[in-house]
Amino acid sequence: MTFEALKLQVETIITSSKTVDERLLAICTLLEENISYYNWVGFYFKNGDKNELKLGPYVGEPTDHIIIPFGKGICGQVAVSNENFVVPDVSAQDNYIACSITVKAEIVIPVFVNGENIGQIDIDSNTTDPFTSEDERFLEFVCEKVADII
Repeated sequence: MTFEALKLQVETIITSSKTVDERLLAICTLLEENISYYNWVGFYFKNGDKNELKLGPYVGEPTDHIIIPFGKGICGQVAVSNENFVVPDVSAQDNYIACSITVKAEIVIPVFVNGENIGQIDIDSNTTDPFTSEDERFLEFVCEKVADII
């Protein structure tokens, strides 16, 4: 399925009458099932007033990383920098939290609501350097749509 076709599916999920968590999980499932190199897809959100992220809906191997302090790992760095972070090879990254030994690359895109970084989509790949600028643009679209329902 192309990114354009996936965008239409994302729109359909976003506008459904399901709960927010059900819609987020449906997006994770859609991406993981339709993009071969998306092997773990999940959302992290700011945990109240704390300087940490809390795991939201996700699809993939279970993770011990339910809470991630700001600044720690790729997700924690995005919470501080407010910028996309693409890691072509996690083994070359100093501040990386390993979720699984099979993970080779990661992409994290922030979700902004009224200019505030309230969370992010996190995708792990078991393939080295799979993410392109097309992935980034597509995931930015996904995050903009998610921001509409948060």
